[in-house]
Amino acid sequence: MDKEYINIPGALDLPFSSAVKAGDFIYVSGQVGNIDSNGNKVEGIEAQTEQCMENIRIVLDQVESSFDDIVKVTIYLKEVKYYAKMNEVYSKYFFSRLPARSTAISGLAMPEMLIEIDCVVYRRLV
Repeated sequence: MDKEYINIPGALDLPFSSAVKAGDFIYVSGQVGNIDSNGNKVEGIEAQTEQCMENIRIVLDQVESSFDDIVKVTIYLKEVKYYAKMNEVYSKYFFSRLPARSTAISGLAMPEMLIEIDCVVYRRLV
């Protein structure tokens, strides 16, 4: 199986790819929302969820895909108290085609991170 490793310009210099295409699947690495594209701090669960989703959109655009192609999402929340507000923002990105989803409450890599989201995309490549 051919694999393609995708790195988004301006992404943090960390030891992983932004996404990997493997066959008809695209695996999008965890996106965080504590820093915007200008390097400014993003605070609050609503704003960080929005930033995560916009970061995912950037990766999806890079691989010529969309939120409609997402089949599985995993969300990592710092605290369960963020669940309802995260869902409000998350719901704006999906309509009738809801992907499978898991949500875990766990510690994240940095204390200012409230959320991280990764996803799996299925797009039949012709």
